[in-house]
Amino acid sequence: MSDKESENPLPVDRRDFLKLGGAATAGYLAHGLMARSAHAFPPLPSNPATPATMSTRNLGRTGYRAGIFSLGGQATIEQPNNEAAAVPIVERALDLGINYIDTAAAYGGSGRWSQRYIGQVMKRRRSETFLASKTHDRSRDGSLRLLAESLRLLQTDHLDLWQIHNLTHMDQIEQIFAPHGAVQALQEAREQKMVRYLGVTGHADPDVLIEAVRRFPFDTVLLALNAADKHHRSFIERLLPMAVEKQMGIIGMKVPARGRILSTWKPAGKQQSWEGGTQSGALTMREALYYVLSLPVSTVIIGCDTVAQLEENVQLARSFTLLSDEQMTALVDRTKPIARQALFFRTWA
Repeated sequence: MSDKESENPLPVDRRDFLKLGGAATAGYLAHGLMARSAHAFPPLPSNPATPATMSTRNLGRTGYRAGIFSLGGQATIEQPNNEAAAVPIVERALDLGINYIDTAAAYGGSGRWSQRYIGQVMKRRRSETFLASKTHDRSRDGSLRLLAESLRLLQTDHLDLWQIHNLTHMDQIEQIFAPHGAVQALQEAREQKMVRYLGVTGHADPDVLIEAVRRFPFDTVLLALNAADKHHRSFIERLLPMAVEKQMGIIGMKVPARGRILSTWKPAGKQQSWEGGTQSGALTMREALYYVLSLPVSTVIIGCDTVAQLEENVQLARSFTLLSDEQMTALVDRTKPIARQALFFRTWA
């Protein structure tokens, strides 16, 4: 445990969490994936700048220690024809000690810009970061095609984590666990050493992810967590305890709710109904980040608009101190008037 963590003792449940963890088919190969069965994975990534930058936590039972702040592959990094702005963010993230980067086949639309930009850095600095991506296809064959293209764009021969992306409805659970569903693709990819670990993600309904985790021993879960969570379909109350019990790597997302939870949020004109964001937010970025980092998470991923914003977020992570239960309750109360916009990604119907 780092000095920063030891200076901030946790309540028993959160403290105990942070101590946890102290064969390819013809169709698969036809999509361009080369099996790694003849040799093992390289060592887990290691960014030499991480220890001096921020505290680290165990990524569940994987054996990897992730910095508490990680880089998400959206925001500027998924914008089309934006290489001049996107690539420097990825480069600077590694320079600053970030050792976990998240992306997805769906980020950047059909151009898959997020993976393209990250790949430009990975071709030179792959060993410095834990690299996670996702499949949004619910079938085996479709997912394997996405994996083949992901590896090509990311300029690597393996992922450290491959996840099923954005499970929203129970019918998607049946799809991924059906014969020739996406779960089969994940298992085959792991057997062939194309991916180290397997995960699942979602932000709409905790019950959907609970069912997925009940059916399969995923290594990680990427779930939406912010200070407004308890006001509607709470992942903190329902899914998080299960993930802790199973010693999963727990990655938080939607921390600032794409800015909508922040006091700096200024609504611009009429918002789309699914977007929310009709009034100014309630928290500072420090409060929003520290709330989630005070939960039993391994790390949080946040997309950044600029290098300056990235640097500000890393500085906040460097200075992190655990919030008390009273402080966290106060932040939850302050988000109640903006719960709908802060949880725009949840199922509300």
